[in-house]
Amino acid sequence: MMRINDQIEIADWELTESFARSSGPGGQNVNKVSTAVELRFEAARSPHVPEAVKARLRRLAGQKWTKDGAVVIFVQETRSQARNREIARDRLAELIKRACEKPKRRIPTKPTYGSVKRRLAGKKARAEVKALRGKVED
Repeated sequence: MMRINDQIEIADWELTESFARSSGPGGQNVNKVSTAVELRFEAARSPHVPEAVKARLRRLAGQKWTKDGAVVIFVQETRSQARNREIARDRLAELIKRACEKPKRRIPTKPTYGSVKRRLAGKKARAEVKALRGKVED
């Protein structure tokens, strides 16, 4: 079980880890050991995640969200498989925590009287400058 917050716990069957050979530096270790981790979370099928959180998670995950409703996180930062697994789980937990936060509703405001006056005065000054660029009449 992976605990996200008081309401959300992710069961082990919802997470799938696969390992691959990592690219980049690491000497012969790169050629021998599968240290890169691909963590897959079946978000769409998860009974533990509320629908509103799933919708926000889908938007936040972006390209990490697959067509079948899974979030895929790929990590190959370190030479240690255990550390890469840790990083992948931390990233998933952070992504779900961010999806749990309800965005603040934007309250539209009116521009102040002074700001409207300044904007219109600026537009008028700019229009005069451009009008002076026209042809000179004799």
